[in-house]
Amino acid sequence: MHPAALPDDPLLALCEVLRSRGSGPGGRHRNSTESRIVVRHVATGTEVTAGERRSQHENLAVALGRMRLALAVEVRTAVNAAPSDLWRSRTRGGRISCNPEHRDFPLLLAEALDVVACAEFDVRGAAERLGVSATQLIRFIAACHPALALVNRERGSRAMSQLRG
Repeated sequence: MHPAALPDDPLLALCEVLRSRGSGPGGRHRNSTESRIVVRHVATGTEVTAGERRSQHENLAVALGRMRLALAVEVRTAVNAAPSDLWRSRTRGGRISCNPEHRDFPLLLAEALDVVACAEFDVRGAAERLGVSATQLIRFIAACHPALALVNRERGSRAMSQLRG
């Protein structure tokens, strides 16, 4: 299972959570509470922060979402022979249906990147394996700038053309 797919509590068990006072605009309400959250995934060293809200609990939820997205981009796992049930439930007629703000997005992105990496960053081959068009897969990956940068970096090291979102 990809770490981005873990529920909140098991994911938090793999992380260090630090709390601090937020900085910037917001006056005394922001500066007097320890609402800023830093979450560090111990195994990978991936670190994300959230401090835009006044509530520590809301910032923790935002930070966990950011951690899932960061892990989706950075961590590769073994690929199954067929796309997951979640992937199949989010694709119809060669199209991917998932907003980047949706909770499923990091999980789907991790699966897409795992398949792309398994296909040696040949997006057409990966798209065929996932049952979507290459254009749809590129647009889906491009919805997350770090993911597109990763794919383009790997494609560049293989003398392949860069993808544009």
